[in-house]
Amino acid sequence: MPEGEGSDGWGDRAASDAPQRICASGDLQERGRAALFDLLEYGRPVRGFALRIDGRVVGYLNRCAHVPMEMDWMPGVFLDADGEYIMCSTHGAVYAPGTGHCLGGPCAGRGGLTPIDVVERADAVWWLPSAALRPLSDAASPASR
Repeated sequence: MPEGEGSDGWGDRAASDAPQRICASGDLQERGRAALFDLLEYGRPVRGFALRIDGRVVGYLNRCAHVPMEMDWMPGVFLDADGEYIMCSTHGAVYAPGTGHCLGGPCAGRGGLTPIDVVERADAVWWLPSAALRPLSDAASPASR
């Protein structure tokens, strides 16, 4: 077991900070359909997505940097017809899939997509909660009210 990790291999995380399973690793094909998942950003419900790009998994909030609305063409479909770029279905903003940086369209010069820390481990894809991004179960917690 790597140094500093607890018996579960995830380190000393509180239960509310535990990694959240998104999908099985095999569910994400290279530049294919994304896995969608729900979470909270600063206590508000949002949707995230995970894609396999160049052999690694990346995760972002499903929200365009141009106008804060969901971007997928159909559920889980984020890439352009050539599978090269993430493209917003509403206004055509284009993002680099590996970094989320806005490359063109109405979001140019406005940063990019909000990243979500994701890891692939034990044949599954997981997202890691942060101060800003929390599991839906936190909404029911008295501490979150």
